[in-house]
Amino acid sequence: MRIAVYPGSFDPIHFGHIDITLRAARLFDELILAVYDRPQKNLLFSTAERVALATEALGDVPNVRVMSYGGLTVDFVRSVNSRVIVRGLRAMYDFELEYQTAMTNQQLAPNVEIICLMTSLDHAFISSTVVKEVAMGGGPLEQFVPAVVSEALVSRLGPAVPGR
Repeated sequence: MRIAVYPGSFDPIHFGHIDITLRAARLFDELILAVYDRPQKNLLFSTAERVALATEALGDVPNVRVMSYGGLTVDFVRSVNSRVIVRGLRAMYDFELEYQTAMTNQQLAPNVEIICLMTSLDHAFISSTVVKEVAMGGGPLEQFVPAVVSEALVSRLGPAVPGR
């Protein structure tokens, strides 16, 4: 069985993430969307909330499992009997960061391969940061995130405040 791991903070999961997930799920027997529990970022949602939102958003994809993890990604990948990390690329900036991470992971775990999928053009501009900024400004979210995520964002951030 070919298992791949798609790691990230997913704070929150958006249609760009879902695009990569669906496409990677077609390539592997099982895809684990791995929610990193302590990235060096200011998080809006807890690990449990991010796992729940991703699980709800991807619930109709039978070969996708959502899990959280801590520590090194390559250690998690090996712990679930995988040898493949899936990453999504949007722009050259992403490529530079992913290349550096891939080279580090190659040093740490030479038997783990990194596969990068280009995000579909429709979602190339979406990032979790952009989604949160739109939500904070009270903008429409339906083109960026599933309804369950939109509801969670509005619940967490409250209604838009003029001038915020």
